[in-house]
Amino acid sequence: MSIAAFALRRLGYMVITLWIIVTATFFLMHLLPGSPYVDLQKLSEQQIAILNERAGLDRPLLEQYVIYVRNLLTGDLGVSFQFKNQPVTSLLAGRIGPSIQLGFQALVVGAVLGVVLGTVSAVRRGSWIDSTSTVVAVLGRSVPSFVVAVLLQYVFAVRLGWLPIASWNMGVVATILPTIALAMSPLADSARFVRTEMVEVLSSDYAELARAKGLGRWRVAWHHGLRNSVIPLITLLGPMSVALVTGSLVVENIFAIPGIGEQFVKSILANDYPTIMAVTILYSALLLVVMLVVDVLYSVVDPRIRVGGASR
Repeated sequence: MSIAAFALRRLGYMVITLWIIVTATFFLMHLLPGSPYVDLQKLSEQQIAILNERAGLDRPLLEQYVIYVRNLLTGDLGVSFQFKNQPVTSLLAGRIGPSIQLGFQALVVGAVLGVVLGTVSAVRRGSWIDSTSTVVAVLGRSVPSFVVAVLLQYVFAVRLGWLPIASWNMGVVATILPTIALAMSPLADSARFVRTEMVEVLSSDYAELARAKGLGRWRVAWHHGLRNSVIPLITLLGPMSVALVTGSLVVENIFAIPGIGEQFVKSILANDYPTIMAVTILYSALLLVVMLVVDVLYSVVDPRIRVGGASR
């Protein structure tokens, strides 16, 4: 199977998955308690009926679903209930920048530091560096990102005063603490994975041959073992991105970052149906695209995946 055919097949799976997510989210969203109207107690039944008619909420749920999917196919995500007369597309367009920046920084920082930590830990296996690396990996994987965020905020912003508590407008310095908080999980995953792979690579015959030729263990690790250890890490990029998305929903609120995660939490509290749907679709689409890219990259690195898919 060619790479193009492989990518098209994965694209088809992606479209089906996205449709299932849209359908499930639409019907589950209407099970939320409460009303999308802020001053519901002050509205008369006649006023509520007029508002429902304008928003289309007086129609049967199945009809609302058909209308929503039809509008979605034309790129119309509706108008926000929370911010009246503001299209959801323009609302999210102004907030996607900080979320992408934060997620990208956390993924790069976490993956790079994790590779370095895992490599050093494998080369110095059994030493105090290896033990420290294991402790860092366990803490990074087991402690939730919002707990790390609060601790970092208290120590470095409140007690020491080195970094701002929550001021996104201060530039790069304001992104340091939320980036570290979100980067702990990918750092832990990368470090554990690379350490395991590197230990196996350093025990292989060609690594032994390289050492027999006089190369030091660090040179063998960096020049011969690193590439073979890092390639399988590509498969973890998708799950890492998923973890960053779920973690950013809370971390953005803690650091008052004007991103989509903060908007998503507010839209749930306000029963802002169009915004809830739009953010869910956006996050799902981003994650599916990441998974698609990872699958294609991995099929390029290891063509046996494409062959296996064709045989089935």
